[in-house]
Amino acid sequence: MIDQYDRRILRILQQDGRITNQQLAQQVDLSAAACWRRVKAMEESGVIQRYAALLDPRQLEQGLTVVLMVQLSQHNRAYRDAFETRVKGLSEVLQCYALTGNADFMLRVQVPDMAAYDRFLNDNLFTLEGVAQVQSNFALREVKYETAFDI
Repeated sequence: MIDQYDRRILRILQQDGRITNQQLAQQVDLSAAACWRRVKAMEESGVIQRYAALLDPRQLEQGLTVVLMVQLSQHNRAYRDAFETRVKGLSEVLQCYALTGNADFMLRVQVPDMAAYDRFLNDNLFTLEGVAQVQSNFALREVKYETAFDI
């Protein structure tokens, strides 16, 4: 069960995953040992899945963000599993969600430019059996990008 101390720890870690345990303990008003045990327990239970650095795609020449809506030709396990397996192995795909509604999957793809996106489509998605339609939506600008949950 997540209590008020755990919530405070999580709020801080979402903003600064590199904070020292001592600094974290001071901010949540716990001993260093008690704070470390709580963080360790949340890591082991999966509440904290991993730590990561957030990068600026433009500075890494990955400035084109595309949101794809993908429809499969049939709704059977073989096509779905093949699609999911393939997508998990594509480094350009940063997020993939199975959906209800008109599309079966939504992907967020990050690539350097339109030529790279064209290669991505032709080499990966269009070669997959079972893909009926791909609708590409190009991001004009980033309005909001958050990774932290309101806890």
